[in-house]
Parts: sequence; C-alpha cells; structure tokens
Amino acid sequence: MKHTRLNSRTSRTPILLGTMLTLFYSCSEQELSQDVAGKPSVQHEIKVTNTPDGAIDGRTPGAGGPIMMQAFYWDVPAGGTWWNTVNGKLSAWDDAGFSSIWLPPVSKAQNGPFSMGYDPFDYYDFGEYNQMGSIETRFGSRAELLSLINTAHNENIEVIADIVLNHNSGGDLEANPYTGTDTWTDYNPLSGKFFRSATDFHPNDQVANDEGVFGGFPDLSHAKPYVQDWLWNRSDAVGKYYKNTMGFDGWRFDYVKGFGPWVVQSWVNAIGGFAVGEYWDGNAGTLKWWVDATGRTASAFDFAAYYRMDEAFDGNNLNKLNDDMLWKRDPYKAVTFVANHDTDVIWKKMLAYAYILTHEGYPCVFYRDYEEWLDKNKLNNLMWIRRNLAVGSTSILYVDNDEYIAQRNGTPGLVVYINNSNNWQERWVQTKWANTQIKDYTGGSNWYPWTQGDRWVKIQCPPNSYTVWSANGY
Repeated sequence: MKHTRLNSRTSRTPILLGTMLTLFYSCSEQELSQDVAGKPSVQHEIKVTNTPDGAIDGRTPGAGGPIMMQAFYWDVPAGGTWWNTVNGKLSAWDDAGFSSIWLPPVSKAQNGPFSMGYDPFDYYDFGEYNQMGSIETRFGSRAELLSLINTAHNENIEVIADIVLNHNSGGDLEANPYTGTDTWTDYNPLSGKFFRSATDFHPNDQVANDEGVFGGFPDLSHAKPYVQDWLWNRSDAVGKYYKNTMGFDGWRFDYVKGFGPWVVQSWVNAIGGFAVGEYWDGNAGTLKWWVDATGRTASAFDFAAYYRMDEAFDGNNLNKLNDDMLWKRDPYKAVTFVANHDTDVIWKKMLAYAYILTHEGYPCVFYRDYEEWLDKNKLNNLMWIRRNLAVGSTSILYVDNDEYIAQRNGTPGLVVYINNSNNWQERWVQTKWANTQIKDYTGGSNWYPWTQGDRWVKIQCPPNSYTVWSANGY
C-alpha cells in the first residue's frame, strides 16, 4: 500500500499518515509641557539601515514598504473552493494595503483533494490531471489559480508561491539499488514532466545524503544535474514555468534546513523574483548566516523576533524586545510575522502586530488573524500607519517590563508606545520633532501635545494596548 499523508503539518510523515477595564484620562497641553526634569528617557540606537539589496518593492508599497498576506491556514476548506475564496478578497486586500499574497503549494500532491500541498507529487499539475484521487487540488483548478493570479496583478498585488523542494511523496515502489530495498521513489506524473526514480533521491550514486530529511519522505537530491535541470535550469523548469507561464512573482521556500543554501541561490539566480526561506530557528545569528549563505538572494522569516515577542507580550517582560532579532541585524532580509499555518503561540496578538507593523522588516499578516480572529479595522489602521509613517532606522526610547517605546527616525517617522499593563501609562520621551504638534494615529489617545524645543514630549497609552504618534497633518 502506498503511504498517505495526514492533515497535520506538525506530524506530516509518509506513513499510513484570548472585561478590560478602560479608564478615561485626558490632560491639557499645559500639563503636557511640565515635568521633564527627573524623567529622562533611555535611548538605544539599534542601527542605521542602508539601501535595500534585492528587496521586494511591491507594486504600491507606500513609504513604509510592502506588507504580505499569508493567504491560507492549515486545513482550509477542501472541495476546490479556496482559489475562488482568495480571488474574491483581493480587491479589499489591495484597498487595505497588502502588497503581496503568499499562497500554499499549488501543485498536485499525494493526498490529492485533501492535501495542503506539502507532499508534492507532480509539480506541473495545478488541478488539471486525474491523479492522486482527483483532478482539482484541494484549492481548485488550474483555471481558477490563473484567474486568481491575474486578479492579484490587476489589483497591484504580487503573488508568492510556496515551493517544497526538500522532499516528494506519492511515488510507486521500485527496487532501489542504493538501499537494497524497495522504496517509494518511482514518479510517473501525468503532466509528463520531471519523472523521478531512485537515483534522484538520497542515497544515490553521487551522494548519500544532504543537510536534512523530513519525516521519512523521499529526500530529493539537488546535487543531481537532472534534478537541477528540472527545478531551475531548463526553459520549462519548475521555477521558470511557475514564473513565466503561471505568473508567480516570488518564492517562499519550505523547510530550507533540509538542503543547502546554494539551492535557493541557484534557483533565484536562474529565475529571479523575491525569495524567503523557512529556516525555523530562534537564533538571529543563525538566520543571518543562512541569508548570507544564499548569497543574499533570499530573506528569512524572523523566528527570532517571533519567539522574543512571545516572551515579551505573553511573558509580561517587554525587556525581551531589547534582544537580538534578524530585523535588527538585517532589516531588508527579515520577514516578520505573528502567526502562520505552522505555529501560533502568541496570545496578545494586537500588541505583536503593533510591533511588526511599526518596525523594520517585511511584515506578514496571517489570514485567520485578519479575516476571522482579530479586529480588522485595527489591523487596517496599523497597515495605513506602516505604509505612510514607518520610515527610517529604529531607536528604542524607553523599555521596562510593561512599557516599550520606539521611534522610526525617518520622515515622517513615528513613535510607537506599547503598554502591556492593566493601567493607562504616560511617559516623557525625547523624539525627533522640535516644536511640533503630534497626535496618536490609532485614535487610542485624544491628546494633541506639542514637543518642546529640545524635542521632549509626554505621550500616553491605554492599558494592554498601543498608540502610534507622529506629526499632526499626515
């Protein structure tokens, strides 16, 4: 019997597979201009950013840069309806400010109509061949996918494909001369493209293994010239077909721990497009190593920021936001996120979104957070703030267990105040603006204070919330 894949991302193997008390507080501008002495603000410059190298611009990213939507979650409805569901939301997403969407793996996988695509079988079957138990994929047909991509482009949204290169699934049994056993490595896709056999997996006559095996799936051998040809070198290679025929603009590479960074580098050098890798590691230095090892052809998801945000917001210690993160080391190569289809551990999500949407990095918003679980109006407000105000390098103006205040130093720039306590907070900080009226662009505070000649000003924040301040008039 062929192995099947259960619908669980964290266990995918090829075997029979959150009444807030709100206190109203206001203060006159005269009161705001008092009390500077004895209330210094601790400032810490993180870094001055440089011109981005190879960064995605998005088609209409705004001054603050692009925003990505992860346009799926684990186990979206089956039945071939997902491409049409996403297609119907693209106009609203463009209006909200999304620059790109990341789709799940689009090709036919072993689990056919039920698969989320991470068990790839035929890279060229987008829902048109009757194999693996269905014609359409879980998400729909090739025609529906092409319609989605065309709509996205008409709405000025770029489309990022989820590329699974580490492993395959769904092959037939064959005698494997490199293992002395029968293995599921005989691939005969109905698309007629990229047939595979035992020699295209590990071990083979050239190499015994690469950097990692995932869950027992047949491990694709990228060292083999035949595999390289079909993935990125040929005129009809997977990557070139996805870009030139299907219309994809960029790539999210799944499980890049499983193969060398040179694979991503080779793909991007041959095909182009934005690229981001899922290197699941909370160490910012390791993430930075991987980005550099790809020849800086790819960004990485900032798992270091993800885990520090969880410790900061859910662990009630905002000092953790002082810790190392990829966006602090390499902001134009960091894709920041609060949740995704694989992991969702942060409970105080709006504080986390206030963080990533006001800070450096390329923020990604999770579909269920935006469409189902959180306040869409608040997220839309944060996205407007990002695209219009979030410019320049970042300085931390103040931080303790409960309060975090940071400034984006460009023009127009902003000051974000995150309050993780149960009480209203206020604090004097020294900003980039002198003799300027500022306001909170979230509407959480009704203060319109003036900064002093030395740029000090008092700002406030509601309990368990955030405010974002900038010069009045934008």
